[in-house]
Amino acid sequence: MTMFTDLKAPTSGSALRMQNNKLITPDNPIIPFIEGDGTGADIWRASQLVFDSAVSKAYNNTRKISWFEVYAGEKAFRKFNNWLPEDTLNAFRTYLVGIKGPLTTPIGGGIRSLNVALRQMLDLYVCLRPVRWFSGVPSPVKAPELVDMVIFRENSEDIYAGIEFQSQSADAQALIGFLQNNLNVKNIRFPMTSGIGVKPVSREGSERLVIAALEYALKEKRKSVTLVHKGNIMKYTEGAFRDWGYNIAKKLFRDDIVTERESWILANKDANAHISLEENARAIEPGFDLMNPDSQKKICNEVAQVLSDIYATHGDRRYKQKLLLKDAIADIALQQVLTRPTDFDVIATLNLNGDYLSDALAAQVGGIGIAPGGNINYQSGHAIFEATHGTAPKYANLDKVNPGSVILSGEMMLRYMGWHEAADLIISSLNKTIQQKRVTYDFHRMMHNATLLKCSEFAQALCDNMK
Repeated sequence: MTMFTDLKAPTSGSALRMQNNKLITPDNPIIPFIEGDGTGADIWRASQLVFDSAVSKAYNNTRKISWFEVYAGEKAFRKFNNWLPEDTLNAFRTYLVGIKGPLTTPIGGGIRSLNVALRQMLDLYVCLRPVRWFSGVPSPVKAPELVDMVIFRENSEDIYAGIEFQSQSADAQALIGFLQNNLNVKNIRFPMTSGIGVKPVSREGSERLVIAALEYALKEKRKSVTLVHKGNIMKYTEGAFRDWGYNIAKKLFRDDIVTERESWILANKDANAHISLEENARAIEPGFDLMNPDSQKKICNEVAQVLSDIYATHGDRRYKQKLLLKDAIADIALQQVLTRPTDFDVIATLNLNGDYLSDALAAQVGGIGIAPGGNINYQSGHAIFEATHGTAPKYANLDKVNPGSVILSGEMMLRYMGWHEAADLIISSLNKTIQQKRVTYDFHRMMHNATLLKCSEFAQALCDNMK
């Protein structure tokens, strides 16, 4: 039994556990929660009411969550003089699954971001961000109903690893000197005043993220996975992420996936059984005739290899039934999720790209006020689900803000726990309540003839609409 220094765990309930790589949820699980700073208290009270009501109604009172409050952020600092107490980490380690509200980032030295710290300390390598539109939610785009995507954002590497040194510091000067003198780096334009950062992207980190995205897509019967990257510029980090993603997909999921480029080769063969390798190569490579002979031979060899390896299993249009794996340059993807949203389904990407994409997509379906998120280690089972918005301190204790982000994050948590019936109740009640135009101020100001509800009233309306 885990011993806590300052906290006392619930006397009833038990921990979730992993058994044979599967999460086992008891009927009375202990779930740690962090209330959050700023508006966190209002949001949490509303959200807990919704969670408890959904579980009670879905399972006729045979299941119940034992909530265990743990601390981080301003509330932890006031109570324990510590922004992130060890007890909090121990609780999440012990009970596997938890949820949190928005947290204030400490000003000054020490922890850069409590959210990033929790993810890294628990190795929650997937940031899972589903994005979908609820009918009636105000949106700045013409067809928000076309947005239905799930983002797998790598959570432990990239620039969020925090390896950087301040301009003109001894460490920055030492690293710049090493790059210039030992590695012959010439393109640091102003070395005397440059801050310097290092961006780690590993094969292991990339592979486990892509594996999680592919397993999810296959389980949920999604149509495609897109690797989003900036590999045209950062060839050995972002480009490597793309290459490692394709390689691990072919190695572990060969019977279930087809790459976009493979699908072109197979389609050409299906359309013309007698097509030559060179004709097929010319069809998939627009600049084929401008290539030198060695490059042309390489493309022809690629075509031959694909036909040899998978035409027997994927040809005759069978590839159309496979999960499609493709990639997109990050800046183009940011444009196309607006102009061609149906081209995207599941997205796997690195940390910074995922940050931009998930918030941009959230804006299309109503804003981060109702955008859920989860941070997950699918290998250990650990997961923390969280509000994706900030603390909004000017609205604290006004019972005003939209609790949707935490409520939908809790819906994700319940689904992760295997409690799909309770999760479905939350989704159906949210749909019904919004269609009734009973909403909080953020939606009310953009909807015609809507009824303005407080944060707590919106939660109660969700409970009333659970059938």
